[in-house]
Amino acid sequence: MPNFISEDEIEAAMLQRLQLTYGYDVQDCFTTDPADLNDGSGRTDKREVILHDRLRAAVIDLNPAIPEAAIEDALKRLCDKRQALSPIAANREVDGLIRDGLRVEVKDTQGRTRKEQVKIIDFGNPAANQFLAVSQLWILGERGYRRPDILLYINGLPLVFIELKNSNIKLKSAYDDNLTNYKAEIPQLFLANAFCVLSNAIETRVGSLTAAWEHFFHWLRPEDEKEKIRREQIQAEGTSAERFLAGVCVKEKLLDYFENFILYHKDTQKIIAQNHQFIGVNKGYEAFLGRETRGGRLGVFWHTQGSGKSFAMIFYARKILRKCPGNFSFVVVTDREDLDGQIYRNFLNTGTVRKADTAQPKDGEQMRAFLGQNKRLVFTLIQKFHWPKGKHYPLLSDRDDIIVIVDEAHRTQYRSLAENMRAGLPKAQYIAFTGTPLLGRARKTNEWFGDYVSEYNFSQSMNDGATLPLFYSKRVPQVQNQNEDLSPDFYKILEDENLDEAQRAKLEKRFASELEVIKRDDRLEIIAQDIVYHFPRRGYLGKGMVIAVDKFTAVKMYDKVQRLWKEEIKALRGQIKKTQDDLLRLRLQRQLDYMRQVEMAVVVSAENGEEQKFEEQGLDIRPHRKRMEQVDDEGHDLEYNFKAPDHPLQLVFVCAMWLTGFDAPTVSTLYLDKPQKDHTLMQTIARANRVCAHKIGGVEKKNGEVVDYYGVFGRLKKALKDYGEGGTGDDEASVQDKAELFRLLDEAIEQGRAFCDTIHIHLDQALKSRDVFQKVGLFEDWANTLLYKDEYRQTFRVFENTITGLYEASKPEILGRPVVRAVAVFQYLGGVIDSIIQRQDVESAIRRIGELLDESLVVEDSAFAAIKETGTGFSIRKSGKSWDLSKIDFDKLREEFRQTAYKNIEIADLRAFLEKKLQDMLNQNRTRRDFAERLQEIINTYNAGSTSADADYAELLRFTQELGEEEERHIRLGLSEDELEIHDLLCKDRMTQEEEKKVRLAAKALLRRLTEELPKVLVQDWFKDSQTRLAVRDEVGKVLDQHLPDEGYDRELFTQKRDQVFELTLDLAINHRKWAA
Repeated sequence: MPNFISEDEIEAAMLQRLQLTYGYDVQDCFTTDPADLNDGSGRTDKREVILHDRLRAAVIDLNPAIPEAAIEDALKRLCDKRQALSPIAANREVDGLIRDGLRVEVKDTQGRTRKEQVKIIDFGNPAANQFLAVSQLWILGERGYRRPDILLYINGLPLVFIELKNSNIKLKSAYDDNLTNYKAEIPQLFLANAFCVLSNAIETRVGSLTAAWEHFFHWLRPEDEKEKIRREQIQAEGTSAERFLAGVCVKEKLLDYFENFILYHKDTQKIIAQNHQFIGVNKGYEAFLGRETRGGRLGVFWHTQGSGKSFAMIFYARKILRKCPGNFSFVVVTDREDLDGQIYRNFLNTGTVRKADTAQPKDGEQMRAFLGQNKRLVFTLIQKFHWPKGKHYPLLSDRDDIIVIVDEAHRTQYRSLAENMRAGLPKAQYIAFTGTPLLGRARKTNEWFGDYVSEYNFSQSMNDGATLPLFYSKRVPQVQNQNEDLSPDFYKILEDENLDEAQRAKLEKRFASELEVIKRDDRLEIIAQDIVYHFPRRGYLGKGMVIAVDKFTAVKMYDKVQRLWKEEIKALRGQIKKTQDDLLRLRLQRQLDYMRQVEMAVVVSAENGEEQKFEEQGLDIRPHRKRMEQVDDEGHDLEYNFKAPDHPLQLVFVCAMWLTGFDAPTVSTLYLDKPQKDHTLMQTIARANRVCAHKIGGVEKKNGEVVDYYGVFGRLKKALKDYGEGGTGDDEASVQDKAELFRLLDEAIEQGRAFCDTIHIHLDQALKSRDVFQKVGLFEDWANTLLYKDEYRQTFRVFENTITGLYEASKPEILGRPVVRAVAVFQYLGGVIDSIIQRQDVESAIRRIGELLDESLVVEDSAFAAIKETGTGFSIRKSGKSWDLSKIDFDKLREEFRQTAYKNIEIADLRAFLEKKLQDMLNQNRTRRDFAERLQEIINTYNAGSTSADADYAELLRFTQELGEEEERHIRLGLSEDELEIHDLLCKDRMTQEEEKKVRLAAKALLRRLTEELPKVLVQDWFKDSQTRLAVRDEVGKVLDQHLPDEGYDRELFTQKRDQVFELTLDLAINHRKWAA
């Protein structure tokens, strides 16, 4: 167990390393009073996050030939708040200005106008920039002051956000409780943000401002993506943050990362390079810089499937185009049209190149023309290099500034066509990007590309969280007469689903016995039955793929599964109608609802004369082909719908298509019934290992599953050694038997029990009791203990979530096992707590626990059967009280609290009510931030355990009274709630009665002018145009000038108040809220 490391210790260590090792300046900006401007930052407004003095000085130094007036104009544009833009659009705009500079017009001594580019950062000379690490900077936001732990500034711009936690706190809380809130409450901090960092020393994760938690990644390898990582040692020593700093925060690396490793995809996602991509692409770039000595062979870039190889390709091309002088063209070569289109769209959707600078030639003649036009990116298929045997392939271009990127170069056709490619582009530079090594474990240098330039294997990717773990289960039926030493010809033929007559005859003749077993109708029937049982009973109901031996079998399996699926639906309807058990009916209805909405499809490639060939097999391909070729009412094809997480197309039947280069993150289950080996097998299983943030029914995707009907496990182990683990010798198996999930579930339950024992919650009392869930007092007592401290509750929640996740991943095999009862106890206790602190609908929690017990009853257990039969015995304390603040009898509440046995529950109940009530009141009037800060102080005191429960409750009651008075204040002042918010913004310290009266009148007059009087000020979409925004601001100033007191509101204060009211108006309009909607 690692030693405890406090947040303060982590912060001090990081700042020391940044200062002493990496040469940053360091500034501690903590002040006891959050509003104190004397914090060393040089700011004049606590809402500001940009250090304007530093920014101005740095930019003036970087641009000595540009007049300061022009620089001021550029900085004004750079620092605009961009309130009318979405956060991601604003971030993208600022990112571009920082990277490329701002265009200004200046006049020379003769009065002639010239255009100049104001440089914000000097990416080529780190020493020319100011690097500053700022700690504990108070920032005024929507709900009061917030204080990020560390911000890394370059030239006065906050580019890196770092949030820290104690080592005993789960890191996800930094994402859930801090980063998420900061993005909502101090959005100005993320306007220039490059990336975010979360660390508790045990682990450190990096992600973009749009990334879900699942896409925050580790950064453990500072220099070498092949480095063998000893995670247990890193955790024990708490050195994950140190490794991150060494990997990214060295000045040269940070500048390189910002300049070359940030993408925006479709204007909705910000994508930043992961650890292995950053190192690998830079190794590839170094090889490119040394190309004169490499004979056109830039190397092989092997990053395993699912680890972001396509984006690595984009990072590579972007860096060369940006950093290297010249007129380079990239030729991207694939072997399938769908891959060609996918990569082409990725380049366009990330803004790497304009459409006008790309080309997709139909043949060699067009390619010659496009290369002659110096197109930046040319996308083509390897098949375009076909040429009659014996004839010399014609020259396409003799340019030496062409870089050929070959995708998945391990496939057979590349070997036969590479000669032609070389002949057509003899002076080009060649690099291969692949998800599997070209020649397996032999590691032989490929004669066309050279040595491996970067390696990142299957095991590393899984361990780093770049891809998910895969679990393997072998299910009936077993294949008889398996031949483990099948000829390589067998696998080569099976890889190609479009067999010609000679190939088909060869296959049927040489492997007749093998194929006879695989394609036996009774065997396929059993497999279809198993799929129909397994698919709707999984935990994470992600999408699935059935991989058949050939196209005919794929169609046959579709027909069988469809028939059996309909029979199962009919049987479920009958069971639902007959059962008297409400819980069983609910569970069956849920399964029925799911099965009714599931759509399935066959996806196989087309070939000439296919209708006749399928008819000879007694099958009809026509309805499948029609569906494969048509689009739906929204213009979407099958591929689009299968990739769409919420589309009902859930299960596809394939034999070769969609097994390589196909990325659908919600795919979680593969039903494999096809002989495969080596890289083909690796490519196939990687369809299920993609990280996915999409929850289904509240369940997260934690892993992928490979259901094996053929028996490829022996070949899988060999493929993993040859193609998945490289030379790192990772000890942990990359794909594990599903039984490992059951062991992990048992282990998590034991750890959860052990934690509960340390705080005197003995769950065995529940597991041994015959009427456990009727003993509400037992669970209330435990809930009261867990609510004593937030730390207790949060730790229990981690165990409960882990147990639930493993349980869902273990379905359907886990159903009926006794361990389900232990899962039920954890979830039941979690339901009790949720009903108190989250004010949830308790009926949903009751149903969930009932369903869990129902799932455990396959095992004969009279005690739990008796519980189930009572039905109404499941009860969770219906907490979540609600009060009318104006009618609370505080004396009665105090007396009830004095008598209650569960004081922590009562405190949690009142706290939950106050938090929700305060949020509603803040939404109504943002000036109530001091109430939010006061409540947080009370909560912090409670969690510290330094006072008694009675004292804490008394403090909450005092706060409740104050909140009630605040809720009624607008009535006492004769204002509406909306007028009160404007009034509070206009108020200043120490006002006379006459000034107070004028401020009230000003608030009324201003709201009336903005919402009722003519000519209309808040015209439609006024906030989107700078002219109309200025007109609204001027009108606000005009009304305030008429009504605010002359004395006491000098020009500076008046301007501040005008701007605050205008910003409120602008924010409400942008978010379509209240009177400005």
